[in-house]
Amino acid sequence: MPIPESVTVCECWARDGLQSMPVLVPTAQKIEMIDRITDAGFKKVEVTSFSHPKLLPQFADCVEVLKGIKRRPGVSHLVLMPNTKGFDRLEVCQKEGHGADEIILMISSSEKHNTLNFRMTHTEAMAEHAAIMKRAHALGIRVVGCAGTVYGCPVGGDVPYEDVAKITRFYLEEGAQTIMLGDTTGMANPVLVRQRIGQLKADFPKAEFIAHFHDTRGTGIVNSIAMLEMGVRYVDSSMGAIGGQPATGAAKYSAGFTGNACSEDLVALLGEMGVRTGVETEKMLEAGRRAEEILDQRLRSNVIRSGPVIHTPSSPNKEAGRSAAPPPAR
Repeated sequence: MPIPESVTVCECWARDGLQSMPVLVPTAQKIEMIDRITDAGFKKVEVTSFSHPKLLPQFADCVEVLKGIKRRPGVSHLVLMPNTKGFDRLEVCQKEGHGADEIILMISSSEKHNTLNFRMTHTEAMAEHAAIMKRAHALGIRVVGCAGTVYGCPVGGDVPYEDVAKITRFYLEEGAQTIMLGDTTGMANPVLVRQRIGQLKADFPKAEFIAHFHDTRGTGIVNSIAMLEMGVRYVDSSMGAIGGQPATGAAKYSAGFTGNACSEDLVALLGEMGVRTGVETEKMLEAGRRAEEILDQRLRSNVIRSGPVIHTPSSPNKEAGRSAAPPPAR
């Protein structure tokens, strides 16, 4: 199956990206980055999390972020929703006119991982999420049901397909509009991706799936492309490929780099392949460079360093100068 002619890329820097960063980014800079991302043309943007501030202090300003961002027609703002208490807070925002368009609910396909990360069994998580979804639907909020550890669990090993299907079925039956398939610590490969998506599409032919890959082992983009080749039209990524396990107090279950597939590299690649994303390359790269300044470190975008592919004659000195851009000072 060919890649769809157009793909919606959800930019996750402000939520999934920042959740594991040790530096607390000021609220004004989060708002600035989200506005830059939307101005670049991303139609879906993860903006914050309603996790408890003591567990994830990075998102203690979630309400202020929602109040401060610019709202653009056709752009959907997503927030991660961990539990009922978090939804209580979002409900107030919603009624005051600065809420979210979509919420993300997540249950790890691996029950062992879900218990470690969320401190809930599958049964407990499903009961709470069903209640949240009912309230979300009543407020007109769309729901992204995320099945985590779809391609393998860092603490439990291989994850049976039946466990992935169970979480997918639950979210669909409760009315989730899209299903995110999370490669939580970058354990997927293109062969496994095609097998798993083929099974899911056969069992749930009306479902809309979202590709969500981490780049722990350098496979985030190749796995994203493999999933898009299966006809999926939605994909997640993060500026500079940041992201990973949040500081929830749970034992660390992965080593090394744990970030998302890189937005700059993925969007540029899709453009080269003739796939429309609606994202303006130069504005995206400006946002990526600003992300490096805000975090005071060189991130993992290759296109930030090299620039987009050159299709017309250019000066070798100009090309060399582009690729030699120094990282921000520490």
